[in-house]
Amino acid sequence: DAKATQPTSMDCAEGRAANLPCNHSTISGNEYIYWYRQIHSQGPQYVIHGLKNNETNAMASLIITEDRKSSTLILPHATLRDTAVYYCIVRVAHWDRWGCTCAISPWWQVRRRVAFI
Repeated sequence: DAKATQPTSMDCAEGRAANLPCNHSTISGNEYIYWYRQIHSQGPQYVIHGLKNNETNAMASLIITEDRKSSTLILPHATLRDTAVYYCIVRVAHWDRWGCTCAISPWWQVRRRVAFI
């Protein structure tokens, strides 16, 4: 299993882009990079995931280096509502009978986290 490491905290000016790095130098070819966030007193919330290509959704962008050894979560216009603990997780996924990408490892197995304030 790949180990993901992140800074323990980051600061960002409101309205500016927040770039949250994650190092996963031991990633294998079939492991996805997932980001979740946990806002105080709430359960974890999925943010974005990717395998090899950069990804973008309404909440964030995920930039993955060509060698896949690191990635960056970008929140384009961070606000106080984005204050949370952000989890970078590397894990194997599989396709179920509905065609969904389903994680095998639970999100709480992550050991490092980023508190974004």
